Amino acid sequence: MTGKDPDEDARRLAGESLAGGDPTGWFERLYAGSAAGEAVVPWDSGGPHPLLVAWTAGRKPEEGDSPKALVVGAGLGDDAEHLAALGHDTTAFDVSESAVRLARERFPGTAVSYQVADLLDPPAAWRRAFDLVVEIMTVQALPEPLHQDAIERVASFVRPGGTLLVIASGRDEGDPVGAPPWPLTRAEITAFAVGGLGVGEIEDLREPGRRRWRATFHRLMS
Repeated sequence: MTGKDPDEDARRLAGESLAGGDPTGWFERLYAGSAAGEAVVPWDSGGPHPLLVAWTAGRKPEEGDSPKALVVGAGLGDDAEHLAALGHDTTAFDVSESAVRLARERFPGTAVSYQVADLLDPPAAWRRAFDLVVEIMTVQALPEPLHQDAIERVASFVRPGGTLLVIASGRDEGDPVGAPPWPLTRAEITAFAVGGLGVGEIEDLREPGRRRWRATFHRLMS
């Protein structure tokens, strides 16, 4: 795998799935291929996302409190394990059965509840059920026509008084989107303020050759 373009497998599998009318099937093929050493998951860094780690610093739940957290598109589990280690009662899901299996294998004895679920058709019991919802580069891994539905599902998981944290790669309107996961515009980020969620903070984080969003949204107590 040395020297391999880390986006090559995702680009190829996504293209094949989209051409076949299956916009999410490529996730299973990608994770299954990675387990067999035949594919590379380009967003797998082997640890929790640095922007999540930085955001949670100083936000550890109070002793004796176990707020419910949900990790959307949890992949191999690093972000979910980070939240669980901080004291969150954490549920993590992915549409890929292989991803969920690999996460459980990586973290035997984990306190995280790993589940196979489809963001576009989530369990009804998850509606407004979580104090913290973490969405990192999942919506942007879907074709653009599915973004609004996916965004509404993500927002629906946040309970009254809860928070949604969104981390995504960014682009300006009209910029080329490149390989999946496709970067989001500011308009797509602000679209998470739906279904009663209000905008907390939207950070436009820029480094040489990289632009990322980190945004929070809150649901008022009702």
